[in-house]
Amino acid sequence: MSEGDPEPLVARIADGVRSLDAAQWDACAGEDNPFLSHAFLSILEESGSVAPGTGWQALPVSIAGADGTLDAVAPAYAKGHSQGEYVFDHAWADAWERAGGRYYPKLQVAVPFTPVPGRRLLAKDTGRIPALIAALETITRDNGMSSAHATFITEDEIIWFKNAGWLIREGTQFHWENDGYADFDAFLGALSSRKRKTIRKERRRAVEGLEIEHVTGADLTEDHWDIFWDFYQDTGMRKWGRPYLTRAFFSLLGERMGERTLLMIARRDGAPIAGALNLIGADTLYGRYWGCLADVPFLHFELCYYQAIDVAIARGLKRVEAGAQGSHKLARGYRPVATWSAHYFPDVGFRNAVSDFLAAERHAVEREIAFLGEMTPFRKDG
Repeated sequence: MSEGDPEPLVARIADGVRSLDAAQWDACAGEDNPFLSHAFLSILEESGSVAPGTGWQALPVSIAGADGTLDAVAPAYAKGHSQGEYVFDHAWADAWERAGGRYYPKLQVAVPFTPVPGRRLLAKDTGRIPALIAALETITRDNGMSSAHATFITEDEIIWFKNAGWLIREGTQFHWENDGYADFDAFLGALSSRKRKTIRKERRRAVEGLEIEHVTGADLTEDHWDIFWDFYQDTGMRKWGRPYLTRAFFSLLGERMGERTLLMIARRDGAPIAGALNLIGADTLYGRYWGCLADVPFLHFELCYYQAIDVAIARGLKRVEAGAQGSHKLARGYRPVATWSAHYFPDVGFRNAVSDFLAAERHAVEREIAFLGEMTPFRKDG
């Protein structure tokens, strides 16, 4: 190689995130988002929550320099279905297969079962991002896959995907923003009088006769995870037909990421009746899973939304992200925000058809966000 020639780069597919060096992965991912950490993604694999038999085969893609050090990585998976993604492409799959194609397996760049916005092109140097996208495209084409999808990308990543010709899809979530509130009452002061009264009434009714316990770090025990497993199974069976995560996942999460984990448990006369699991980021509290064994009015709102706001204010966090969908969050002070995903289709005809669909859908989503933004409970007098 002559002086001035670009450094050679090597793209590789690894057999799971666990097979890659943790420090090098985390140097690319950063520390802000716990779901992108080597620890979290490895726990999914080690617990059996992500494995070929689940329809999620971990195939992380990496770009390394001449010395073999990871410069960029992407959490990628060969998907045998469209479950656990929260960006729905079932209609695309049906159309492709009606036309005689095979939609699955597809390549999914995502955090499994986690509709949390965050970077998907994890690079120490943004100059490596085009090579990482090119590697994802090559894997898709060379393996005869119908498509590649990067879901819940950041707004900053849109330009990289657009420049590579990927299609951008817009969606909606509801996030709570901390405008420097001193406490929950200060947050309520920003709402209309009617909404303040409603929320106070909901909170009183939700916790009547109950004790709310917050557990994190070394205080998390196997007894806590046994309790929450019952809650999680109840929700998983009702929403997805079967839980996505295994029991071992929760034990490993507490063992290896306990300081970034917050478990809230509601008890009546000492007996646990409901719980909510959160992960703690650098500036965000992420609400993930909830479950209950008793029907208590407004307890879901209390554990998942109001208690989360209390924690965010106390910890000085900027926001609460409480998962996918849920327009009922609007009345609880969670504002509509846009989310994005990027999609690559080697077949030009299929790409054009999806592009037309996304153009129409984008207008509808943007109108919805604008409409919902006018429906927030915040006072209109500023």
